[in-house]
Amino acid sequence: MKKTPMLSLAIAVTICLLATTGCMSTSGTVQPAATCPAVLQNPTVSFNATPVRYATVNGVTLGYREFGSGDPILMIPGFGATINDWNETFIGILASKYHVYAYDHRGMGYSGDNNATPSIRQYADDAAGLMTALGYDSMHVYGVSMGSSVSQQLVIDHPERIRKLVLDSTSYSIRIPETRKLLGSIEAAAVEPSLPEGIHKEAQANLAWNGTWDGLSGIHKDVMFVVGTSDELTPDPVSVRMAGQINGSWLVRFKGLPHAGSHYAPVEYGENALAFLGMDESPLNT
Repeated sequence: MKKTPMLSLAIAVTICLLATTGCMSTSGTVQPAATCPAVLQNPTVSFNATPVRYATVNGVTLGYREFGSGDPILMIPGFGATINDWNETFIGILASKYHVYAYDHRGMGYSGDNNATPSIRQYADDAAGLMTALGYDSMHVYGVSMGSSVSQQLVIDHPERIRKLVLDSTSYSIRIPETRKLLGSIEAAAVEPSLPEGIHKEAQANLAWNGTWDGLSGIHKDVMFVVGTSDELTPDPVSVRMAGQINGSWLVRFKGLPHAGSHYAPVEYGENALAFLGMDESPLNT
């Protein structure tokens, strides 16, 4: 098994500690988080004030919004989520330095659908096709929950499309002991008649997914894992195990935060992502 460099882990833990306890002042003392300039001057965006645009990809029309400017980053949403479900502060922080694109999976939100059999690989192909439709050969990618499953499939099937990759609240399979609760939730969603057809299809895709364990060691990109230590759906030991499979990957664990922690600590998650994306030195070379 390939080991994550200790230097990478040490830096990542430092980022985590600063994000959860406060920030460093110019005098070298730690200030409470509530008094940090980053907290007092949070950049934000308005979803309601941002128009939905559309792109035709793989025979369907995908709805998306874009924010900011700079290098592109594609936000891949989780199970049952749409572009309206991201945290506006979190997206605003990313958009302060990057051109952020958030979109809906086929069959969800503003996106259309067809009769294609749903699969995680299809969602990954859609992400790659959307990059082309938006005029990019490659982008940074941030995937959360099911979006991180799609992101793993994306980097395995289309490695040339990925610049840097963030896997937030992730697992390489929903059928391992640690993700028993997640599996139960998806199985229930698959047969719940009150849920939209798009969610039923996402559930079917997750249940049919064979996972990525065998492909993790072949990923040769800058990858950061982000997980809350109180995540009950994709517990943090899973991210630790996955980080050990990807040479030079980063691992950031936020103490006490649950699944998809950017909803609960958007500033900390946003600043953490900016720190990783903005580093010139690749952990692959440490």
